[in-house]
Amino acid sequence: MSSAVTKTISLLLLILIGYFFQQKIKSKDHRDGIKTLILSLALPATIFVALLQIDFKSDLIVIPILSLCFNITMHFLIDKLPLRSVFNIPLNQYRTLVMLIPSLAPGLSCFPFIIEFSGQGPLAMAALADVGNKIFVLIISYTIAMKWFYQSNHVAHVSNKAKVKTLLLSMINEPVNIAIVVAIIMLLFGLNYSAFPEAISLSIDRLSIIMTPLVLLFIGISMRLNWNQVKTILSFLFFRSGIAFFISGLVLLFFPVKDVATMLLIIVFPQSACSFWPYSHMEAVRQLESKLPEDKRAKTFDQDFAMNVLACSLPFSVVLIMMVYASGSFFASTSTVFISSCTSLSIAVLITLFTSRVFSVYRPDSIELTTAEVDTAEKKPSPGVS
Repeated sequence: MSSAVTKTISLLLLILIGYFFQQKIKSKDHRDGIKTLILSLALPATIFVALLQIDFKSDLIVIPILSLCFNITMHFLIDKLPLRSVFNIPLNQYRTLVMLIPSLAPGLSCFPFIIEFSGQGPLAMAALADVGNKIFVLIISYTIAMKWFYQSNHVAHVSNKAKVKTLLLSMINEPVNIAIVVAIIMLLFGLNYSAFPEAISLSIDRLSIIMTPLVLLFIGISMRLNWNQVKTILSFLFFRSGIAFFISGLVLLFFPVKDVATMLLIIVFPQSACSFWPYSHMEAVRQLESKLPEDKRAKTFDQDFAMNVLACSLPFSVVLIMMVYASGSFFASTSTVFISSCTSLSIAVLITLFTSRVFSVYRPDSIELTTAEVDTAEKKPSPGVS
């Protein structure tokens, strides 16, 4: 068994361990404590280290631009297509999908296979592509989340100046955003990670190391899967995969590449799992909502549903990426990539038709719940939830 497969199995086992620990960590306060560790310490440290280790060269700017274009294209498709009406999904859950589906987490699902099958060169290109993805998930997604917060909580009467002030204050209050700003300022002054004394860099490294196990355990602890939600999530994941294959095929057409390793990199990178980082934006929005009067409070996102999406996304992406690399040079052909795109989209359509016509995935009338109503509902046993 290759080291990439072994590493992937170990990551999936962490989710499974977290799932079995649900009986041990029943208290919401306990889950919130883990979430605070992730969002306030581990995640900022990981982002800080990643940004300061970027070796950016101007002649390679097309790579992160292409990655960012993929994020934006996927966001536009999920946001504008009438998929919500097909599945009859409540608006806060659909917003959750729109936040997560365009995001990428190559570090968890893609990089281990790139280094195993292609080596350091393609891995460096993948890390550079991740710069564009980071711009989307850390900055653009945050702006989108705040825009939806204002819309869902009917605060349109607030002036643009007040909205900008609130946005800036909330950004300053988030440790993740502070880490991004400090890292960018250091890069502008030509400083990198080696500028820190060894004692400080080692402390940051250790905080960063706990990020992956904490996130995967938290996903396992928080997920509440039922079969109807899984079918819905899978249809969106197959749709995402089909669009990713199609965009990869277009890139290979317009930027002909002869090297098989680079071709496979172009194919597998957009197939990465959904990122955890948009979840941190949803949590920031939830904290803003908690400060509003209960009668004027609406739930912009559904964090529990977000955990289910993340829990399904990682194994889905890992299996696809393993299939691509295990096939050797089979996928190193634009025709194969376009056929894969059609296959994935067809599966998504079949699941959609089957789900929407045969089963009622969600309640008959998709409605918005206030936070108070959601909290009350969460205390009641939910049928069909494992």
